[in-house]
Amino acid sequence: MRLWNGWGDEKDYSNVELSSSLKALLSGLLGSGKALPIMTLEKTISKIPESKMPHHKLISTSKEDRLRHTRGQSLSDWFSMHSGAIDCFTDGVAFPRSNDEVKELLLFASENNINVIPYGGGTSVVGHINPERHGNLNLTISMANMTRLLDLDPISLLARFQPGANGPQIENQLNEEGFTLGHFPQSWEYSTLGGWIASRSSGQQSLKYGRIENLFAGGKIVTPKGTLVIPTCPASSAGPDLRQFILGSEGRMGIITEASVRISPLPKSEYFGAVFFPCWNSGMCAVRKIVQENIDLSMMRLSNSLETTSLMFMGGKSPEVINKLNSDLLSKGIQSEKVMLTFGLTDSSERISKNMQDICTEFNGFVDDSGLMSNWKHSRFRAPYLREPLGLSGYAVDTIETAVDWKNVEKTMVSIEENIRNALNDENENVFVYSHLSHVYKQGSSIYTTYIFRIGNSYEEGMNRWKKIKELGSLAILKAGGTISHQHGVGLDHKNYLVSEKGEIGIDTINSIFACLDPSEIMNSGKLTQKSDNI
Repeated sequence: MRLWNGWGDEKDYSNVELSSSLKALLSGLLGSGKALPIMTLEKTISKIPESKMPHHKLISTSKEDRLRHTRGQSLSDWFSMHSGAIDCFTDGVAFPRSNDEVKELLLFASENNINVIPYGGGTSVVGHINPERHGNLNLTISMANMTRLLDLDPISLLARFQPGANGPQIENQLNEEGFTLGHFPQSWEYSTLGGWIASRSSGQQSLKYGRIENLFAGGKIVTPKGTLVIPTCPASSAGPDLRQFILGSEGRMGIITEASVRISPLPKSEYFGAVFFPCWNSGMCAVRKIVQENIDLSMMRLSNSLETTSLMFMGGKSPEVINKLNSDLLSKGIQSEKVMLTFGLTDSSERISKNMQDICTEFNGFVDDSGLMSNWKHSRFRAPYLREPLGLSGYAVDTIETAVDWKNVEKTMVSIEENIRNALNDENENVFVYSHLSHVYKQGSSIYTTYIFRIGNSYEEGMNRWKKIKELGSLAILKAGGTISHQHGVGLDHKNYLVSEKGEIGIDTINSIFACLDPSEIMNSGKLTQKSDNI
């Protein structure tokens, strides 16, 4: 059973706990955390008002269904669910099984002026699926019953899926036929194909397989105006690409009911390894040169020194292995400022190519042979599970991410970290913060920053601390000219910053497209963009 107020399944927490070393680290850096009471499912349900949703055979007004589809997985959602301070619940939840039932539900919503919230796996961390009260009722339409592989074309390497298929469902159905999509975001266990497309998702091995915009070939979108069908042309110069209107649209145009994606044969081999560099600059220069020289890798992730130290002790290796590795690194002149490059090789007969080895040597890199990353593939989706035990110990963890050109990467990372680290100075509170480059391109890189802070004496205090950190981190991104989101999307949390990236004309253009397909504004109203006065 999925947790109603947090990440994952209840059974997944049987072996998730904070290590004594991590507890000691946090206590030393931040001070002791204070455990807070948690609102129970039963008490939360008892607070939910009766629904005013008109009757429809496809819509459930069960209080538990409504609660379980009212929040996503952002830190603010976690605070709300654990404290019970939820100010708005969805009024009904529908579970369609077909394209026709989605059409029926949108017609019903249009006739009754009901706001529609598309719902995939409920993994949004920026408020995509949160209902708001603006006079309208809210109907959440879950794609949980639309998960099938509809067609497989092995000649064209295309697969057509229903949108509610999550990562495991997609891979299981494709793997049986000898193929893979290769899209592995950290939310892979629960996030869905429709959600990936609607939020422009990026997978951990995008260096080989591409981001979701590279994989999305075409599909079917049911809108209030009608059904938009996008064919799977391999390429076209026939005007603007309609796929780009749907990618990142966050449910504002309609509901994706079918998606065709570009697939690959299952890899015959995969290897994940690590290279250590003496400092951030040497590691960053090596990564940039590797990607710009087209070295054949499926993944690169460069952790700064604080994250490197954390990962080494969280990797499950014995102290003897870690001590031996540190001794080897020390003999190569790689000391306390060391950074770690995690890399993936797919369908390669070598564990590291000569070209990559030469680049690593040029920048004084040391290739790890201790097997530090041997379990990485099997544990790469575990990070979200730390939020719960951290929270129970009185600490909150969250992330912020962006992407900038290479010339701005280092100074942007430093600026984000400084703003976050100092965000709670007025409360005499410390924030533990570290970063990594999670996706790299010839032009630049994403920057993914994690921060941990004490919740305080109440969930309200923790929420206020998070708002301070979030705002200052976001302002650092805007000042650097970075995107407000590289992979999480916009939703509610980022929409006030979007105009800085798109400009007023850009926002008007986006809103005009929404107005064309959704003239009554019933599709996920209030998300992604502010309403333009000019539309």
